[in-house]
Amino acid sequence: MRTLLYLRRLTFLMIIQLQRFFKIVLFLSCCSLCSIAQTADSIKPSGVIDSSRLTVGNATVKRGGKSIAGLALKRAVLSVPQDFVQIGRVFTRDWRQTAAYTGGIALLVLADKPVTKFYQDEVEKAIDYKLPRLTGRKNTVFFNGNDAYLNFSIMALYGGSLIAKYDKGQRAALNSIKALTYSYLIVQVGIKAVFARQRPDPTLSDGIPPRSPYTTDPHHFFNFRKISFREGPNATSFPSMHATSYFAVARVMAQEFDNYWIPYGAVSFLFLADLKSHQHWVGDMVAGGILGSVIGQGIVLSSKLWDKKQKEKRTGLNRHRKSRYNYQVLPRISSQMTGLTMLVSL
Repeated sequence: MRTLLYLRRLTFLMIIQLQRFFKIVLFLSCCSLCSIAQTADSIKPSGVIDSSRLTVGNATVKRGGKSIAGLALKRAVLSVPQDFVQIGRVFTRDWRQTAAYTGGIALLVLADKPVTKFYQDEVEKAIDYKLPRLTGRKNTVFFNGNDAYLNFSIMALYGGSLIAKYDKGQRAALNSIKALTYSYLIVQVGIKAVFARQRPDPTLSDGIPPRSPYTTDPHHFFNFRKISFREGPNATSFPSMHATSYFAVARVMAQEFDNYWIPYGAVSFLFLADLKSHQHWVGDMVAGGILGSVIGQGIVLSSKLWDKKQKEKRTGLNRHRKSRYNYQVLPRISSQMTGLTMLVSL
């Protein structure tokens, strides 16, 4: 018994220490990400487009800081229509895979009550930790609770990349902002209003009828309401917007920096903090995670396609310039002929 109490106290102290040092670790990680990624990016595989360099004729000129920043903003804005096209293509690229994911989510929704009951009784109790607030008691719309860690990290990445004149870092940060925006519009404003699923009773296993608007019925869909621009308990369960936005950002970072462990690990750590506050069916969170990955993948594909088209335009312009020919018209007088001679050089 004493050993068990000692282990519990030791675990509690370790969690407190992790919370104290998390701010420092997060800040140092964001600041060092730019320099580490830029160093790793200096060795590029063939076929990768380096938009921080401009090819003029046969010479390659490195862009300045303002030029890189302007290009990153231009890309982020002008690629918006193509973002939604690529998100749609991710869904339709492999219909069998899409059908498999959709069927899996449907089966999970059907079995959501026992699965979520197990999740509440076992997982939520086993994973019980919170992170210190970064914004104090007064929360803001974009820096609320644990969301502040994600949003401040994106801001730090963008600011550090501006200082380092690092195009990929700026692109990843701006694409992450778009991932958060699209997740909000698609899920909070769109899908949640269509499916209008009620959130589960926070304690499904106690047998006590839940207070409204919570429910014990996992199939309580289509409780139509006015479109809500903020999170709330009434008919806003499916899918989880936090899971969607978090994993959309993780997918963007994973594809931009070719590393899946760090983005998905960091996002999972944030998502699991204060797990009870999510108040979702398990199916909501799984569906949100899959949808977020699709959104993030579509955004990255769109930005890379935009870079490819810009490179093709520049290459075509250079080829057009190279294809110009020079000619000279010279008078010629000889015993054989008198007239003009044209010399053409290609």
